[in-house]
Amino acid sequence: MDDGDERSRVIGRIIEVQRDLARALAHDRSSPLLDSNLTIRQLKVIMILAFHGSQSGQDLARSLGVGLATVTGIVDRLVNHRLVERHEDPADRRVRRVRLTAEGRALADRLIDAGNEHFRALLSYLDLDTLRTLETIMHRIRQAAARMCADRAREAAGKASSPAPSRAGR
Repeated sequence: MDDGDERSRVIGRIIEVQRDLARALAHDRSSPLLDSNLTIRQLKVIMILAFHGSQSGQDLARSLGVGLATVTGIVDRLVNHRLVERHEDPADRRVRRVRLTAEGRALADRLIDAGNEHFRALLSYLDLDTLRTLETIMHRIRQAAARMCADRAREAAGKASSPAPSRAGR
């Protein structure tokens, strides 16, 4: 058995355990979603703004994979819910940007933090040595996530800057 095979098997077992934990904690994680009367696309906009800050309509359309008219409708409804607001782009006054309101930020925080109290209670069942080991592992996972995000950003920048393939001769 080579390292690649073993690595794949270990990752598979970790994913299985993570899935079991997610199921065990699902009732806590679902609550803010079930309490919300927002659509999935509206929730996606809330989370995009929470993670990336102010966005133009074009940015949101690209992130959601929809047209600008669709984004306008989604944002209009979120404005009516007082979860987002439109504002002028300081660099280009012709561009309207969208950002979370305080109420929108509070909703995003509730969604992001869903399940933390239940997870905290679960962690209290672990001994101190296990908690210290888990803390070290979680820091390593966070570092790996940062590297993965940086790699993906570089790949996306490379795709955006590379010229489109020629269609000549087709």
